[in-house]
Amino acid sequence: MQNDKKEVVDLYIPRKCSATNRLITAKDHAAVQLNVGKVDDQGRLTGEVETFALCGFIRTKGLGDDCLNRLVKEKELLDDLEPASE
Repeated sequence: MQNDKKEVVDLYIPRKCSATNRLITAKDHAAVQLNVGKVDDQGRLTGEVETFALCGFIRTKGLGDDCLNRLVKEKELLDDLEPASE
């Protein structure tokens, strides 16, 4: 909720899962929030980060890694990697 000065006055602002848009409740102790740093062409950190939140439901199903890869590729923070040849 915002007041007349457009300042956020809520004591608790719930987060949403970046992969499923589910609300992450206060009792979801399996949820995580990850900051992924942006890098320049030479691979150095620029100081900017993208924040992703994953709910416990995704992590319990074992889909956290796949969802995080998809989200990072959508934000163009990760190039498509070619599979290693034998």
